[in-house]
Amino acid sequence: MWKSLFCSLCRRRHSQILYRMSRTKSIIAIAREESSIWERRAPLNPLQVQQLVRSGINVIVQPSTRRAYTMDEYAQAGAVIQEDMSEATAIMSIKVLPVDSLLPDKTYSFFSHTIKAQEANMPLLDAVLDKRIRLMDYETMRNDKGQRVVAFGQYAGIAGMINILHGLGLRLLALGHHTPFMHIGMPHNYPSTSAAKAAVASVGREIQYGLLPSVLGPMVFVFTGTGNVSQGAQEVFKQLPVEMVESSQLQSVVRSGDSTQRIFGTIVKREDYLVRRDGGKFDKQECKDHPELYKSVFSTKIAPYMSVLINGLYWDARSPRLLTYSDAKRLLTHNNTTVSKPGEPHLPHRLLAICDISADLGGSLEFMTECTSIDNPFLIYNPFKDESVTGDMSASGVLMSSIDNMPAQVPREATDFFGSHLQPYVDEVLRLDGSEDFTKLSVSPTVKDALITYNGCLTPKYDYIKALRAAKEAKAAKAQNIVGPARKVLILGSGYVSAPVVEYLTRREKFGVTIASNVASDASQLASRYANTTHKHWTLASDSTSDSQLKEMVDEHDVVISLLPSWLHPAVAKVCVANGKHLVTCSYTSPEMQKLSSSAEAAGVTLLNEVGLDPGIDHMLAVRCFNDVKKKGGIIESFVSWCGGLPSPESSDNALRYKFSWSPRTVLGNLKNPAKYMRKGKLIEVPAGGWLMHCAEPVEIIPGFNLEGIPNRDSTVYAEKYGLTSVHTILRGTLRFLGHFNAVQALDEVGLLDDKEDARLDPSCSPLRWCDIMAMLVSRTDARGVDLKSSVYELLGRDLTKLNMLEELGLLSEETVLLKGTPLDTLTAYLEKSLAFEEGERDLVILQHNISIRWSESRKETKEITLVEYGDPKGFSAMSRLVGLPTAIATEMLLEGDISTTGVVEPLSSEIYDPILRKLNESGVSFKVVSHGQML
Repeated sequence: MWKSLFCSLCRRRHSQILYRMSRTKSIIAIAREESSIWERRAPLNPLQVQQLVRSGINVIVQPSTRRAYTMDEYAQAGAVIQEDMSEATAIMSIKVLPVDSLLPDKTYSFFSHTIKAQEANMPLLDAVLDKRIRLMDYETMRNDKGQRVVAFGQYAGIAGMINILHGLGLRLLALGHHTPFMHIGMPHNYPSTSAAKAAVASVGREIQYGLLPSVLGPMVFVFTGTGNVSQGAQEVFKQLPVEMVESSQLQSVVRSGDSTQRIFGTIVKREDYLVRRDGGKFDKQECKDHPELYKSVFSTKIAPYMSVLINGLYWDARSPRLLTYSDAKRLLTHNNTTVSKPGEPHLPHRLLAICDISADLGGSLEFMTECTSIDNPFLIYNPFKDESVTGDMSASGVLMSSIDNMPAQVPREATDFFGSHLQPYVDEVLRLDGSEDFTKLSVSPTVKDALITYNGCLTPKYDYIKALRAAKEAKAAKAQNIVGPARKVLILGSGYVSAPVVEYLTRREKFGVTIASNVASDASQLASRYANTTHKHWTLASDSTSDSQLKEMVDEHDVVISLLPSWLHPAVAKVCVANGKHLVTCSYTSPEMQKLSSSAEAAGVTLLNEVGLDPGIDHMLAVRCFNDVKKKGGIIESFVSWCGGLPSPESSDNALRYKFSWSPRTVLGNLKNPAKYMRKGKLIEVPAGGWLMHCAEPVEIIPGFNLEGIPNRDSTVYAEKYGLTSVHTILRGTLRFLGHFNAVQALDEVGLLDDKEDARLDPSCSPLRWCDIMAMLVSRTDARGVDLKSSVYELLGRDLTKLNMLEELGLLSEETVLLKGTPLDTLTAYLEKSLAFEEGERDLVILQHNISIRWSESRKETKEITLVEYGDPKGFSAMSRLVGLPTAIATEMLLEGDISTTGVVEPLSSEIYDPILRKLNESGVSFKVVSHGQML
């Protein structure tokens, strides 16, 4: 087919070339690249081919219409365009060729990616050895100084830098910031690197006008490596208004404040971040020869100050890593040092992007385990979930680009550059016809040392590949024989708290998790998101002692976490005690649970309760303060604690001033409970039946929040539990936004909080509208609008505000209702959907302890301990995180043997609360403590 491309003159020239080739052995072939649709490079360009032809070397070029240089250009240079390469002694390409296309007894040269015994290319190596192929790898061609002589390094750096600037524009836009970087395209969008650099320079002029958002602070680009890759990236970088600084200056640069008109850069050399493990002096040659003697301080000395990392390091497996998994987590929880302007979105952390031009999987960046591609050049890596997201630039994490064929984006210039370095060695490559003994080869060390195989054997320099390969295969086989993680956790329930628990526990490979739930789809979806996590379909039997599946699951695990409704915990606890397994719950310790304490203690089992938020974190913060005060001789006189899970203020736009992330039945049903507390020495008791709703009082704990609260259960029992012998006030209460309890009163007054069975609301009955149900509740025979409102208005004591609340909630409408048997269940099924959090909305948790302390007859102090946490619309809600994290941490402590107390236990000892509060703080949960002194 290709012959039709040429005129008759070309055909005659082609015949002459074929005749010349038939009389010589000096034939080299350029193979067609088939590794990627983007691979348009060639090892030699037409001009270089022409020079070889003129020197007496014949060249075959395998046809390709994808190659950046056309077949016509190669033909005009004197090459023969043909499919068959069998006449050639040596065959060259850029990337690995298909195994089945390899011809026996030939010399091949390409980037083989075999010198580290890379698993993916071992079949290629086997085929090369089997076919007695002489394989020369460009990566190993070095001069007498150990420097690579044939590479694309400079163009990899150029392309990589343009890529990441383009990606940075997209990422910042997704985070809410338009920047000049948006005007930079991908490298292949430009006709040349000169055009690309001109575009970057144009963006640089925009930056000089002050068009970078101030929230970015001083932008710092960190370049690792000093070779061609780094130099190529810097060549593009310096088109911007940059100031190059030493790595030792980074901290002061970042602390200097905003800079919207320039960008900072630093080049990091080995001596900047590698230190001897024994504290000795850095030695450049020793570090090169024995990198295992050194450790990296990059994560603490340099990484906290960088905005973008450009990694061009070649990584030796003996060398310390630049960044590990744990380093990534730490960097992505580090608070940004800049302050946003009004209306300007804040950035979650300082590190914005990483361009790993080295593309060394699991290398200097431990978490870089997958390359991106020219088609999909970016991903967002989330170290907390150890997962990568493509296609969503707003996802949580850090932007990464790690294209393993960067120079393919500038194919003509890359080919020119590469070929100019390869061409001088072509004659030597042609002499590798296999006729000489390897030890007597008459070629330069550059070529000889680049031969990985020769006539069916690994050459002496690369014989280590056999041992390395065997070691890797043994390690893989061992991993396959491992039954599973060393410690296993059984989670019962797949509700909203489960995900943060699983996420935390699976951060460590030695922990495995099984999620058992009666909602199979939820458990399956959750398990699919995390490593070492499986799921089972399970429903608790009415008699837990006869639940064989539960017994079997408990027996197979080390610790059980029950996230079931609280009334089911004792049944699970009995099975745990019988099987000698620890149990963790985030619920209040019930009398039924307490009865199991002696049997659990006898079995050496810990039944740990109240390790969520409320109860949980509230206990731990309070008791830590109480114990500290007692040690210093103080006396606690008053303890008032408020805690509430709320929608964020902007999402509280409904009559209840509330939204539900779990069943409303629990939230509303709790308002029928009794309560007891003490205020200034007076015992106050609130009877059951709805009186709590009438006890709401304004709570002014945080300026700007319009809050009210009610007492929560029996606060007085905590005087003994906390060891408060001199307290005159003790109150633990629940927070809501002002107006919530008035709306709930209206629901109660019309009978919607009644939990008694009502035959008229049986699911088998004909469908009803809300106006029909309301008419039934107010004893009307019809549901006509005006008359119904009047009746409800009278029932509410002529309270127009309450009537409007019911109407706003849709409870006087003609909407058809899902009947659930009782007024309360019917209402909660409705509210569960109508007042659910919508996409993009977030929740809020507020906790504050107000503690009055007497230090002496003349001095008093008030301590306020405050926790305010917002949820992440794209991640975990605040409530699920603050319940799930301490639950998971407590479980981790049991798995590690860090909790020695057995029986029924609560987190009231320093053995438990100190590690949990410390690890919560490390996970980004912060507590503010403010003290107010008073002289009497």
